[in-house]
Amino acid sequence: MSRILAFLLVALLPMTVAAAGKPVLVIHGGAGVIRAGLTPQKERAVRADLDAALKAGYAVLESGGSSLDAVSRAIVVLEDSPRFNAGKGAVFTHDGHNELDSAIMDGATLRAGAVAGVRHVRNPVLLARAVMEKSPHVMLSGNGAEQFAQSVGIELVDADYFRTESRWKQLQDALKKDAAGKLSQLDPSLHYGTVGALALDREGHLAAATSTGGMTNKRWGRIGDSPIIGAGTYANAKCAVSGTGWGEYYIRTVAAHAICVRVANGESIRDVAEDVINRQIPRLGGDGGAIALDADGNIAMPFNTDGMYRGWVAEDGKRHVAILAADRDGDDAQSPADS
Repeated sequence: MSRILAFLLVALLPMTVAAAGKPVLVIHGGAGVIRAGLTPQKERAVRADLDAALKAGYAVLESGGSSLDAVSRAIVVLEDSPRFNAGKGAVFTHDGHNELDSAIMDGATLRAGAVAGVRHVRNPVLLARAVMEKSPHVMLSGNGAEQFAQSVGIELVDADYFRTESRWKQLQDALKKDAAGKLSQLDPSLHYGTVGALALDREGHLAAATSTGGMTNKRWGRIGDSPIIGAGTYANAKCAVSGTGWGEYYIRTVAAHAICVRVANGESIRDVAEDVINRQIPRLGGDGGAIALDADGNIAMPFNTDGMYRGWVAEDGKRHVAILAADRDGDDAQSPADS
């Protein structure tokens, strides 16, 4: 009798993702005009970085870890690389500083944390998570955020840590154009970058995280969409999104939240992400891309630039990376794990 009762109790429990399938991880390293500067050496390095981030994040999920831990781990790998506009590879402001933004969100509880305009935090995603877990607030900025970082033991570094010659040259080029009256805010080289990660864990919980250095030559403490919950970063029980592109337009359309609300109402994540990223934002004059993931493990990776650094581990358990629009986003995409 006890065996029958136990069987009935198990049968009545909700089906979890662990029973239905494997966990899922999706990452991006930014959308933009990638082709022109993509040498074979840089492509190999970028693919290796994306693969390392996938490997680190998915190891968390495979061992039964949470989606929050997985996205945090993956983002740290990308922040520590000089090849992405986040952390070590952040772009410079007009005044020659690095100002970093990040956000993280737990879809199961709607808890969120974000930081903006920090200059000495090695891994802004870890500070964003600390804001979520160790403060009563959602977003902290500037000096206050760094005071909080010190109080909770988040690593701070000298400003020189973030200096890379390629980013410094980008700023000098922008300043020369600006002085000659030839710099337009429409210049696509200014507003691309950002890294992001989404995860679905064995408990069926979703999480999203995004980190960025913002726009080259930005002024006046400009903050883009990445740290704004609902604009560049969002997760609920049904959907998670991380955006990359011209942040002002992601803020105006509340892009990440717009996608997730419609997915929660039953629309296909691929259809909705395509509509918001590739129709609504371009109609306003913006561009970029995003990664999106639903609670069933379906992935969408729309973008309208010539490339978006991206990678994923789906039900096949293999690590896949892609860069240009011509790269295939299916099961036959390049898998560094198999190469």
